[in-house]
Amino acid sequence: MSTIKKNDVVVVVTGDDKGKTGPVIDISRKIGKIKIQNVAMVTRHARKRKQGERSEIRQQERWIDISNVKKI
Repeated sequence: MSTIKKNDVVVVVTGDDKGKTGPVIDISRKIGKIKIQNVAMVTRHARKRKQGERSEIRQQERWIDISNVKKI
């Protein structure tokens, strides 16, 4: 079995994003999850914290279990 490392290209084999591919951008071996670029996107609402900052709505990647992806 090959280990998945940062910048490896992987494909999602199960779940809502099945069939999507992309490079790995972050790995957490402690929790057994990875983030893939432009896969499993979620919307986050950020409030302004300091004067002069702006509130924003941004898209970011969600953690996916390593067992749900395959290296290609």
